[in-house]
Amino acid sequence: MAEPAGIETLLTEAAEDPTLQAALVEWLKWLRDERRSSPHTIHAYGRDLVSFLTFTSAHLGAAPTLRDLENLEAQDFRAWLARRAAAGLGRTSTARAFSVLRGFFRWLEKNGRGRNHAIRTVRTPKLPQAVPKPLNTADAAKAVQDIGLLASEPWVATRDIAVMTLLYGCGLRISEALGLTLRDVPDGDAMTVLGKGGKQRMVPVLPVVREAIDAYLAQCPHLLEPNDPLFVGVRGGPLNPRVIQRQMQKLRGWLGFPDSATPHALRHSFATHLLAGGGDLRSIQELLGHASLSTTQRYTAVDTEKLLRDYKATHPRAG
Repeated sequence: MAEPAGIETLLTEAAEDPTLQAALVEWLKWLRDERRSSPHTIHAYGRDLVSFLTFTSAHLGAAPTLRDLENLEAQDFRAWLARRAAAGLGRTSTARAFSVLRGFFRWLEKNGRGRNHAIRTVRTPKLPQAVPKPLNTADAAKAVQDIGLLASEPWVATRDIAVMTLLYGCGLRISEALGLTLRDVPDGDAMTVLGKGGKQRMVPVLPVVREAIDAYLAQCPHLLEPNDPLFVGVRGGPLNPRVIQRQMQKLRGWLGFPDSATPHALRHSFATHLLAGGGDLRSIQELLGHASLSTTQRYTAVDTEKLLRDYKATHPRAG
């Protein structure tokens, strides 16, 4: 699947130098073919690099060549970071863009295209550690079941319940749940899920998850072939994630849940509740498909926060 049209053109137009243009095209190809990045990731990375090249053109007074990029100094990179801050761009966005830039320069060096040591001396903007906001066990269970009450038809109710059950029962991302085909329906205690970057992982399947899927398939009015999407919309096409997100938004208003109660919050709830129940951090990392353990470790902060709340609420001297 090709990345969204136009990013290669935007990059080469921002570069002009044929040598740099060729490097940019090869970098995009590497992202697609070797890193197996998604089309939207490639587009986002490309846009970040276009932004940097556009700034550099104004900063240097001309479109940069590959040699110009090699000769950039730390103060040049800091000027770019300062310009983004002055433009009101968030630290999260800038940190991602700088990570893309570092990655591009590493790729240049690894492939013998160019080298810049100065970028290594520039610090990435510090980000506040985001703590996941899960639902408690009672609210998570209520969200899974009550979303069916908002459906326009009985079979749609079973579909929405099945999707939500997968998110909470298996810790899936909504894109992973909606990416399942009929062929992927588990007939045992585990199933294979295609995650970010095309990486596959095995996840356990609870009986309640299988039952929810079976109930949906028994009522679905559309004839599904093995390679068809498991979850379909009213007209039979692939289910748009926005449909589930809108239903969850309605559910928040109905049940008085906070704005953080999104479909993705059920994945957070899955991880947090496993950890609270004594689950091993490494195992939870595997179940979630996190590449880095540090990503999974965010859930320990959630568990610690609850421990402190309980402590302050119950200790005789806490008041």
